[in-house]
Amino acid sequence: MWRALSTFELPASSGEAAEDGGATPLLAPLTRVLYRMYERRLYREVLGARLPRHLGIILDGNRRFGRSLHLNDAREIYRLGARKLDDVLTWCRELEIPAITLWALSIDNLRRPREELAGILSAIEEKIRALATDPERTRRGVRIRAVGRLDLLPRRTRRVLEEAQEATRGGNAVTLTIAIAYGGRDEIADAVKAMLHERAERGETLEAVAEQVTPEAIGRHLYAVDLPEPELIIRTSGEIRLSGFLLWQSAYSELYFTDVNWPAFRKIDFLRAIRDFQSRHRKYGL
Repeated sequence: MWRALSTFELPASSGEAAEDGGATPLLAPLTRVLYRMYERRLYREVLGARLPRHLGIILDGNRRFGRSLHLNDAREIYRLGARKLDDVLTWCRELEIPAITLWALSIDNLRRPREELAGILSAIEEKIRALATDPERTRRGVRIRAVGRLDLLPRRTRRVLEEAQEATRGGNAVTLTIAIAYGGRDEIADAVKAMLHERAERGETLEAVAEQVTPEAIGRHLYAVDLPEPELIIRTSGEIRLSGFLLWQSAYSELYFTDVNWPAFRKIDFLRAIRDFQSRHRKYGL
């Protein structure tokens, strides 16, 4: 059995049968056992090699997953994706990955139909509030922060994020960063503006400021300057692009794309991404 599993890769599943890979009811129990065995083997594999200090995830495929279940209510669809966050936090804690950044909502997403946007924001608010008030998460040292053009969000959403950041500010084991109303180009533009305003307040001339425009100077004004650059970025749902996620910070990130939709993202999908990261020789452009 184990010899067969060592050479056999169980398939990814982007549909609703996330746990059993789409097996028929008769075969489902056996398939679940095989998945559990395969999951344990993957876990042992990745424990023996280097792990990313900062993991970025683009949460894509919520609507596609909802359609596969014939769901029409936006709130219900995005709640399924929000629940997956609990699993990912647990998996990262098991591997002692200290920083996770999740792209929950782009600036472009704010132009989606009102009902869908309300469903997205409602799911985010509900999950962030639950995480911030969960004593177990607090005990494990989870710190929540939000980055992006937060002023574009409804006041209610901003309040939930502010309260979560305040409630968890003492966490020092895992930093969970929620990128919301976020765009990579906007972050760079905001960093440059902040740098220029800082120099202007010092009374520096335009020529002096121009001489000091360096990658390091801009980098010091990014939204989350204290975080290490993401070593691995995962995107779900089969889209093979970053769409501007952590545009500045991802210059040397390893990228992993899976066709599994976000709500169906399983531990074996997560571990496969980590294993793939560990198999790469990182040259940082050299």
